[in-house]
Amino acid sequence: MSQSEFALIDRLRQRLGAIAPGQLELGMGDDAALWRPSAGMDQVACCDTMIAGRHFLPDADPADIAFKALAVNLSDLAAMGATARAALLALCLPQAPSAQWLDRFCAGWSALAQTHDLALAGGDTTRGPVLALTVTCFGEVPHGRALRRDGARAGDGLYVSGTLGDAAAGLAIQRGELALIGPASQALLDRLQRPTPRLALGLALRELASSAIDVSDGLVADLGHVLAASGVGAVVHLDALPRSPALQAAHAAQDLSAQGLLDCQLHGGDDYELCFTVPPAREPALLALAQAQALAITRIGEISDGNGLRLIDRQGREQAAANRGWDHFRA
Repeated sequence: MSQSEFALIDRLRQRLGAIAPGQLELGMGDDAALWRPSAGMDQVACCDTMIAGRHFLPDADPADIAFKALAVNLSDLAAMGATARAALLALCLPQAPSAQWLDRFCAGWSALAQTHDLALAGGDTTRGPVLALTVTCFGEVPHGRALRRDGARAGDGLYVSGTLGDAAAGLAIQRGELALIGPASQALLDRLQRPTPRLALGLALRELASSAIDVSDGLVADLGHVLAASGVGAVVHLDALPRSPALQAAHAAQDLSAQGLLDCQLHGGDDYELCFTVPPAREPALLALAQAQALAITRIGEISDGNGLRLIDRQGREQAAANRGWDHFRA
């Protein structure tokens, strides 16, 4: 049974407004929220929109929709080395949702918000032609300590967290382009539908990294933003790109060609891992950090003088580095 707009807002306030209320001076229920910034901190804000038929299937699980909408914003905060504090949620719905749909949505949001002690400060609800949601996240970072894209220097090591290409392979499975089944298939779909924002890593990298970005539009495209902002070039060793067992299984089953596998890792996007640079003197500390967080961190290349990106294969041959990352107006 559907419900009115005000009943919907009240349900969201009951289910989500109670998470980390201490983060706010005044939370959901007024014309605007009040948030007191911590002393000595810079404020960080980011915003992302997801639309049915563009970013997720119209019949997707509402829990997965909510989880990912929040996760992609938290990933932006992670790339800045910020601590997450509060979020705003704007929901556009083609019709009033059922209680079951809303319960699933709230469950997905809560699963991630509670993990990071993130308060929902407010937002908006409206009716529109398709389901769409916009999430705005707020965080904070000590003054002058935010990770940025413009700090990479020649000689820095180039690193990524986790593995690359899983979400792109998951999307191919969702579209019926890969026939992989079983646990490996589900693992790839999970990476697409419920990415892990690397907030703890981002906080630790404030002491180590010279630049950082999250991999949302594909490694080549996102790394290109760092190179342009920093005025440097980079070399990426293709055989160093980290692959998950699930992605390897897709390749071993001959569902994914060698070139297809590489395309997923270089251009697929939606992994929401961090790509970052570290000066040589700090690399031993980075290895200790990886062990402390039990997180795979892989050196995939190095920053170079000049500009542009060079992709080097196992035989030392240079491969073309076409920028084929996600672009909403070309995809």
